[in-house]
Amino acid sequence: MSVKDLTTYEVLKDEDLKGIKAKGKLLKHKKSGARVLLVENDDNNKVFSIAFRTPPSDSTGVPHIMEHSVLCGSKNFPAKDPFVELVKGSLNTFLNAMTYPDKTVYPVASCNDKDFQNLMHVYMDAVLYPNIYNHDKTFRQEGWSYKLDEKDGELSYNGVVYNEMKGAFSSPEGVLDRVVLNTLFPDNCYANESGGDPEVIPQLTYEQFLDFHRTYYHPSNSYIYLYGDMDMEEKLRWLDEEYLCHYDKKDVNSEIHLQKPFDEVQEKTFEYSIASDESTEENTFLSYNKVIGTTLDRELYQAFEILDYALLSAPGAPLKKALTDAGIGKDIMGSYDNGVYQPIFSVVAKNAEESQKDEFVKVIEDVLRDQVKNGINQKALLAGINYNEFRYREADFGNYPKGLMYGLQVMDSWLYDENQPFIHIEALETFEFLKNKVGTGYYEELIQKYLLDNTHGAIVVVRPEQGRTARLDAQLQDKLQKYKESLSNAEVEKLVADTKALEEYQSEPEAIENLEKIPVLRREDISREIAPFFNEEMKLADVPVVYHEIETNGIGYVNVMFDLSGVSAGELADVGILQSVLGIIDTENYEYSELFNEINVNTGGIGTSLELYNNVTRVKEKEFKATFEIKGKALYSQLEKTFAMMAEILTASKLDDTKRIREILAMLKSRLLMKFQSSGHTTAALRALSYASPSAKFKDMTSGIDFYKRVAYIEEHFDEEKEALSQRLYALTKKIFRPDNMMISYTAAREGLEGMEPRIAELAGKLNHENVTETPCIIHCEKKNEGFKTASKVQYVARTGNFIDRGVEYTGALQILKVILSYDYLWQNIRVKGGAYGCMSSFNRIGEGYFVSYRDPNLKRTIDVYEGVVDYLENFTVSDRDMTKYIIGTISNIDQPMTPATKGERSMNLYMNKVSAEMIKKERAQILDAAQEDIRALAKVAKAVLAADQLCVIGGEEKIEEDKELFGDVTSF
Repeated sequence: MSVKDLTTYEVLKDEDLKGIKAKGKLLKHKKSGARVLLVENDDNNKVFSIAFRTPPSDSTGVPHIMEHSVLCGSKNFPAKDPFVELVKGSLNTFLNAMTYPDKTVYPVASCNDKDFQNLMHVYMDAVLYPNIYNHDKTFRQEGWSYKLDEKDGELSYNGVVYNEMKGAFSSPEGVLDRVVLNTLFPDNCYANESGGDPEVIPQLTYEQFLDFHRTYYHPSNSYIYLYGDMDMEEKLRWLDEEYLCHYDKKDVNSEIHLQKPFDEVQEKTFEYSIASDESTEENTFLSYNKVIGTTLDRELYQAFEILDYALLSAPGAPLKKALTDAGIGKDIMGSYDNGVYQPIFSVVAKNAEESQKDEFVKVIEDVLRDQVKNGINQKALLAGINYNEFRYREADFGNYPKGLMYGLQVMDSWLYDENQPFIHIEALETFEFLKNKVGTGYYEELIQKYLLDNTHGAIVVVRPEQGRTARLDAQLQDKLQKYKESLSNAEVEKLVADTKALEEYQSEPEAIENLEKIPVLRREDISREIAPFFNEEMKLADVPVVYHEIETNGIGYVNVMFDLSGVSAGELADVGILQSVLGIIDTENYEYSELFNEINVNTGGIGTSLELYNNVTRVKEKEFKATFEIKGKALYSQLEKTFAMMAEILTASKLDDTKRIREILAMLKSRLLMKFQSSGHTTAALRALSYASPSAKFKDMTSGIDFYKRVAYIEEHFDEEKEALSQRLYALTKKIFRPDNMMISYTAAREGLEGMEPRIAELAGKLNHENVTETPCIIHCEKKNEGFKTASKVQYVARTGNFIDRGVEYTGALQILKVILSYDYLWQNIRVKGGAYGCMSSFNRIGEGYFVSYRDPNLKRTIDVYEGVVDYLENFTVSDRDMTKYIIGTISNIDQPMTPATKGERSMNLYMNKVSAEMIKKERAQILDAAQEDIRALAKVAKAVLAADQLCVIGGEEKIEEDKELFGDVTSF
């Protein structure tokens, strides 16, 4: 029997999706009206998702709160947090949910058939039959609630989404993205914040929350997607019999309406918060935004990706260069957002002055007029097309399953026209069309029509306001105090009782019978085999090569690695700057814009990075190797060009171009600061580890807070620093880029080895052959325990330490501990009860351990939670079923599907870290055979980590000042 024989569905489309080597079918479930899309191929990493069109009518964040809440228990799976139980006990390769401005998507993926079916079952039940109707505690936990611990205490708001969005609204980039969308679409759903505005979230009532589910979470408003190698007929039959057949078709008014174009471009100004000691100078964001047709225009959807590259995103692109040359902003960014019905093309100048707004607009429009009149650089267009087509054909989305990414892209058209789901994932014809249009005036006409003549746009200014966070917090506290004073004694006592009732609900142990309803695999379902290594040592042109023989579909992945052990600690910041400069600065034969285009016309891209490899056989000596790496990928026929361009970057870069270096440093400073604010958890953990770990200190000195301070200093004193900096950078290229200091990692099929030796010989011949003086890299660590103040309303709290330093050995069971803490003890106490958006822990083979929170309203309370880990582990007692879940969840993290490139990278990482197959096998056995006593024994690991007393917090200035005694040093970035 085939899908076409199923009488409960109607097949609307049946297409051959050649671009992604799949068959596509569009169906409709006859009784419920559910839309269903099948993408069948031989990918065993199967994906299921159900999405709903969820246009917000206000900024209370109800779509976002609903996304969190439906995963907190349902009819068939009534446990309080089935999502977390699945994370702990599933072999998923992806498990999450996402709220967008107009839709909410619930995707899962797994390579295991049984596991995949379990995930489908839990997610379908969650979205259609959630427990949100049984009581309001999930709404209050995930959305918002009043928090009053005692009658005479201070009234506050709490809630996971509330705190998450406080963090999101603290970022100036987040503020800008939101207000641009709201400004361009004042009359449709995009005028509202689907994630929730913290000032508006508390206006949402429980009944409104339920009404939203009743309205939109119905199969008639759903988009169901199945991808991969599976029995589609069986899955469709199951969906019908278990869920869809119980619903009748219903009219759901969720249409996304087009915004009527403006008669003239709008201008709006908004504020964002900076810390009280931050300067308002050169801290304004200027943005130029235009609405570009709709996502249903197949060619336009992709054409503006190419124009974004050619005009703005590529180094040296005309818009970026002109604004930089005019001194408008220190970091020129932009985007083409085609994930909404009416896409947006944006140009953004960061670290500008508000007074530059008119000049900003004039420069942009002068450049655009010049591009129309004189024509766009054709090589830039071809480079943009090749870059995007290479990514499309390679289908390498890192850790994300490609089926997931296809499913999300499908929604860019399917959501707005249910008959056009395939137009963007079947893109080979579109790329061919775009190539043929180069040199015809097509792209110039697009600029004229959609950027110059288009009045549906907005100039949005986001300017800094010192102490805005503190002012708003004071206003909020005053408002809450007045509200509390307006209540009767009985009403105040009810708030206290409600707070306690929620805490008791969160603390009460889960009923065993509820947990047992969530399906779990058995340990026996998991292979004891490890993923293979692909490492073959050889010498080509007298250069050590580690070759990874893997089928790569005709692509060669080359990684040229240079040892940094001869670089002194005092030179490390300069190494970080060198890595940031190479590839985006002029060379002897190319201007930097031409260099980038030359690379992207001929290859899949070239990039540089600094990497660290810790020798796990010499842990106590803290031995590690740092490398400067230049990586490229290309079809075998283009590898000669790849090596030539690598040589150009490494040996012919004009490091005396101080004007360009100044621009790069300003951009680097801006982006580091942005990273600290958006990924404060990783930044804080690295900084705290650097107090005792030489390898972490190395990383901090080349990409972390220490590096930022050095970059900021040089950028601020550039005129007196520039000559010496250039000389140091040239000296580093001579010291680092030498044939005797080089090795290569290469991933390809055996045929891809042909011709490699002469290419390597040619590269080696161009490198420095002169003798140099090397200085051993000796790094001194110092415990500082720092608090870094920002204008944020939330914290990132990190505690770190090294357990091997205190005599405790590494074991594979520590990987289970990470799952247990991150989804049980820390999750319950920091996220569920504390209201933080996230919490993580990690313990690695060299003894480094950390606990860290993400977008956390607390500080001291979180540290107290960390201190409780030891007691929790000493008394760790769970059922055999729960222990099995933790083990399966751990293996799920290890056994993620890998692309050919990832297989090569993993093999090389293990090689460089001196990790043997025997070690990996032993660790896997330690995981699969772990018992509860093995977890209890890990209390000494937690005790050792905490005993190091290494603390770093990035967060709100008021909260850090309030707990100042915890820190050895309190400062701002």
